[in-house]
Amino acid sequence: MTEKRKLPSTFLWGNSVSSMQTEGAWNEDGKGLSVYDVRSATDNTSDWHVAIDEYHRYDEDLDLLKDMNMNMYRIQISWSRVCPDGDGDFNQKGIDFYDRLVNAMLKRGIQPMICLYHFDMPLNLAKKYNGFMSRHVVDAFVRFGKKMIDHFSDRVKYWIVFNEHNLYFQDEVFNISGYESGNKSLDDMYTIFHHTMMCHIQLANYIHENHSDVKIGGMLAYQQIYPATSKPEDVWAAKQVQEFLNFNIYDADTGCGYSPEVMQYVKNHGIQMDITDEDKEIMKKAKADFLAFSYYSSWVLSSDKIPDGEAPNHYLNKGGVESKYVKTNDWGWAIDPLGFRNAITTMYNYYRIPIFPIENGIGLKETWDGEHMIEDDERIAYHRDHIKAMKDAIFDDGAKVLGYLGWGLIDIPSSHADMEKRYGAVYVNRSNHDLKDLKRVPKKSFYWFQKVLKDNGDEL
Repeated sequence: MTEKRKLPSTFLWGNSVSSMQTEGAWNEDGKGLSVYDVRSATDNTSDWHVAIDEYHRYDEDLDLLKDMNMNMYRIQISWSRVCPDGDGDFNQKGIDFYDRLVNAMLKRGIQPMICLYHFDMPLNLAKKYNGFMSRHVVDAFVRFGKKMIDHFSDRVKYWIVFNEHNLYFQDEVFNISGYESGNKSLDDMYTIFHHTMMCHIQLANYIHENHSDVKIGGMLAYQQIYPATSKPEDVWAAKQVQEFLNFNIYDADTGCGYSPEVMQYVKNHGIQMDITDEDKEIMKKAKADFLAFSYYSSWVLSSDKIPDGEAPNHYLNKGGVESKYVKTNDWGWAIDPLGFRNAITTMYNYYRIPIFPIENGIGLKETWDGEHMIEDDERIAYHRDHIKAMKDAIFDDGAKVLGYLGWGLIDIPSSHADMEKRYGAVYVNRSNHDLKDLKRVPKKSFYWFQKVLKDNGDEL
């Protein structure tokens, strides 16, 4: 039985990060401002100016990843670093940085994956055009994306366009799309979502037409939703959320167009989302080489708590209830490895395209005393159980999986700028308001990953 559960030698193990959460150097070497660069620290969050200073310390961090026996690193190219205004001249010094970073990975036997957008809209495009509300910004983004693909595709063979694309179909869209003005209506949400989908599909089509040895996939934040009870209304509400926030995105990524259920909702409610005839033709050509997702937690939904007339995009805002059957972390996120298996198996059964979980991890509150190793047994248990669940999906359920990437396995500020929510196997010595020395300190989980990945995860 053990022999049959061995993963192929080509299996990809690695780490995922975003530029705004790692690089720092917010005003160096010609970088333009992004919307995050001008966001101030609060009592419980940091600003984005330094992050973990990977711009200057990437060699050290890549050495740590290699020491952990990881063979892939998913990074983001900051749009405003390589094109300061978003739609103007390209900045060669910014491109040079990513050349150095990619080449440093390859030198260590680490495959790069590139994400093109992780929430940090160039400030110029947000102020002038209201971000992805504008077709001008769509065109500017596609121009940027093609430039990066042409430049790096000789060395980078795995790409995604948007991090967690289904967040653009939820309220979070108004925080991550460069949206500066408006009434945060369903019309605006659906318009921004469609515009970002057109960005993704145009770049995916471009890769398939021009770079045959490069793979591109859609990526979402997987919504593993359970009904609160067996009451039919609870079951139906959970199904609607998964249709709107999971299947609708992957359907579009794979050339099927938007979900009929979603489009009927648009029609019935008179929602304007700026779909043109030309868009429809472009969408027919879409295909995905893999389907990627992040997974941290599952969620439970009660139809009784959903206001009458609420759009399925908003069901989780008020309909979410506490899970009774699994443990949670310090932020109330359910620890549910079986939900991870469910996500992999469900999507592979439905689409028959290789699945790639590229974010998975647990946020914990941790401090370092300057001397003793951090004993993060809870993190070890989380990753152990989720990797085993993934192997169950592969070897018991028949899913094809390309790899497993943890989220932020070197500590970075969370997506809401909280350095005290730590995901890393490596501690970075800073707090929200005190940069200290930014020293990298391996935790107990670092050595666990090192041992497990040395044998390609076979012991699990």
